[in-house]
Amino acid sequence: MKKRVASALAVLLLLPGLAQAWWNEDWAYRKKITLNTSASGADTHDALGDFPVLVRLHTGNFAFLDARDDGGDLRLVAADDKTPLKYHIEQWDPVNELALLWVRVPRLAPGSTTESFWLYFGNPKAVREEDPKGTYDATTALVLHFDAKTDKVVDASPNAHAVAATAVTPLAQGPIDGAASFNGSSEVRVGGLNPQGAGLTFFAWVRVAEPQKESALFALGQGAQSFSVGMTGMKVFARAGAVRVESTIDLSASSWHQVAATLGDGKLTLFIDGKPVAQAPTTATVPQGDAVLGTGFRGDLDEVVVSTSARTTDWIKAAWAGESAEAKLASPGQDEQAAGGGHSYFRVLLGAVTLDGWVVIAILGVMMAISIAVMIGKGLFVSRTDSANRAFMHLFEKNPNAMLEPERLAGTPAEMQGSSLFRLYNVGLRELGHRFSAYEAQGRPRNLSPQALDAIKASLDAGMVRESARLNRQMVLLTIAISGGPFLGLLGTVVGVMITFAAIAAAGDVNVNAIAPGIAAALVATVAGLGVAIPALFGYNYLATRIKNMSNDMSVFADELVTRMAEKYAP
Repeated sequence: MKKRVASALAVLLLLPGLAQAWWNEDWAYRKKITLNTSASGADTHDALGDFPVLVRLHTGNFAFLDARDDGGDLRLVAADDKTPLKYHIEQWDPVNELALLWVRVPRLAPGSTTESFWLYFGNPKAVREEDPKGTYDATTALVLHFDAKTDKVVDASPNAHAVAATAVTPLAQGPIDGAASFNGSSEVRVGGLNPQGAGLTFFAWVRVAEPQKESALFALGQGAQSFSVGMTGMKVFARAGAVRVESTIDLSASSWHQVAATLGDGKLTLFIDGKPVAQAPTTATVPQGDAVLGTGFRGDLDEVVVSTSARTTDWIKAAWAGESAEAKLASPGQDEQAAGGGHSYFRVLLGAVTLDGWVVIAILGVMMAISIAVMIGKGLFVSRTDSANRAFMHLFEKNPNAMLEPERLAGTPAEMQGSSLFRLYNVGLRELGHRFSAYEAQGRPRNLSPQALDAIKASLDAGMVRESARLNRQMVLLTIAISGGPFLGLLGTVVGVMITFAAIAAAGDVNVNAIAPGIAAALVATVAGLGVAIPALFGYNYLATRIKNMSNDMSVFADELVTRMAEKYAP
């Protein structure tokens, strides 16, 4: 019994270590990619082996700043966190934060939401280990991704067939990466395809804007030994020898659709968007020879795949679910960091902030530094002035009449120099001294007329305006921070949301896991704006209240000073 308890405790102690297993300590980050083959995902009912899964990465679900600029540190590891998976990168754009990876998954379990694998990144010293040919199984005869930047077409399959393209125009954006546009005279020829197998499968993403004359999306062989997939009007057809099947519905104009056709097990089957739409029995066998794409076709093609086996309905359904804009098959999760054995939401948010967001945050950072400097500097200045004012009033109230002698200017202590009341007092006494000097020269007594008192009051009012300006200097910087900070943050958020949705549209990934991180990261700019405005608001209100009280004190003191002068020097 004791041995059993000890064994159970040992297992429990090992569980945290197993949960935090890390494939290689040289990689700083990893991300779980969850595969959904349930009814809400690919909706498969049979297990699929060696399936190429498309992983879409963008600013909303991947921290490109944590990976190498060329993506050479990416590694794909199976769910056991031990077995490396074959993969290759179709697109890597760290500037626009978009990437497309193809990963060969050994097995897709049917009806599951728990299957997954790991994406590791964050190792500057890693050596690039892509394997495009190893990404596909032995029955994959042809893979054409189509590059957005060149009209050169390359076979990415293990066979590396020679491909010649004529009058094909590259498109910047297809349903996955780039695409190819055909003008009716365009053609792509694959030399010596010669599929060796009992069946044949053709996949392609197709987009047309107008009805077609009969055209061939794909054609292999001739006459009785032929296989082709094409379009008539807006309908898709497939032909094997003399047998032809055609969809009963039209393709939506200017929209991308995945078209597939299989030949095998005595059947010719046509699929659109993962669903079988037509089927007929046939005795046709797999033809040999060169394959031709796009004969007479006016429209766009992307991601052409030919297999030397008749793929199952579940395979075709999973291929559509994995490559479509909904991205129902593969969902990237949160980043995890090696240090600490978990993921940091704060780091994920900062990693997803776009360049424009960092620009706004940098501006807000400067505004915050300025507002803090103003609040500290102005707070110290107001405190020193208030302290000096109290010291001056204490001295003034001891003997107000003696303080009204112009000769007192020379005997004022140095600590009074920071007092705004003392500066007003100086203004009044200087005005008094000028007049008394003139009176003495004329032999007149030290008496102040109403006009002289008004003139002194005007001088004191001017002094108060200057003192108020001194007290309120730089306060406008706080009002700019209060009103401008939230608006700048909102600008950063709106632009960040726009870029996030644009990136998601470009990547074709619209699940919640893709949208949430990008939107959350965009809101960082608003948080930064509020972080600038809120302290500035509190500081401004505190300082403004103190300055207002000091201005009131100056106004009261000026009135008192004039009144005492009138009493002391009345005619």
